[in-house]
Amino acid sequence: MENNNHEVNSIINNGKDPLYNKYDGGFKVPKSFGRRFIIGLVIVALLITASGFIALVPAGHRGVLVQLGAVQNRVLGEGLNFKIPFIQEVVNVEVRIQKTESDQMAASRDLQNVSTKIAVNYSLNKDTVNDLYQEVGLSYEKRIIEPAVSESLKAVTALYSAEQLISKRAEVSSKTKEILTEKLRKYDIDLMEINITQFKFSEEFDRAIESKQKAEQDALKAKRDLERIQIEAQQKIEQAQAEAKSLSLKKQEVTKELVQLKQMEVQEKALEIQSEAIKKWDGKLPTYTGGDSVPFINIK
Repeated sequence: MENNNHEVNSIINNGKDPLYNKYDGGFKVPKSFGRRFIIGLVIVALLITASGFIALVPAGHRGVLVQLGAVQNRVLGEGLNFKIPFIQEVVNVEVRIQKTESDQMAASRDLQNVSTKIAVNYSLNKDTVNDLYQEVGLSYEKRIIEPAVSESLKAVTALYSAEQLISKRAEVSSKTKEILTEKLRKYDIDLMEINITQFKFSEEFDRAIESKQKAEQDALKAKRDLERIQIEAQQKIEQAQAEAKSLSLKKQEVTKELVQLKQMEVQEKALEIQSEAIKKWDGKLPTYTGGDSVPFINIK
């Protein structure tokens, strides 16, 4: 055994290991290395212990303080907070405006199946998130919000016919928001806004709506055509009346002076003809026969 140790020491000594001490017969650890190692362990232990006292709450969140499994009344704000390590823990809960979308099925007043897509904006009450966490936990969206949205929308949809759901969408949205606000308020959840983005009906109902819209459009077109025909007929009547009135006015303009003027024009024309005849006369009187009877005039 001593021979084996001697051989090992000889091999290490020949390798000139700086930690080898030939007088002690083995390796020697420097004293400075041991001190540094111990200091490092102390620093790490202090950091781990210090981190246990610190709780960081991100922006837009609140910290729920839980001590030995019991939710405390204290709500931690954003930033750096302190807690007791191994005894207390902090659960961060988001208090910013959040959004959830869902597709809901409901029946209208006229028993039409309606598929509705609705978006809800909400936020948690910053001062009472500890109560919500204690009663519901972090699954408040599935446990509270989604069922409340479904129930509120079904209650309002049943008040309207399928056509009214389309024509009165703003009113439907307002009533749904009113009911949903009351339901969420019980859990200190503030409803900010809801948006009904889509109503979808059965294919049969869609075809019926299209047929009705086409019939209404045809009726409107026929009404407009009738109005156009009536207007054109009225225009013709008014035009005829205007023409008759114009003729009447022209007849009224034929006065006695105008008649005398026309007679004078006829007389002047007759004189002109007589003057032309005199110019062409050769001085011979016409001959006639027949006694007392109507003379026979012989004009040569």
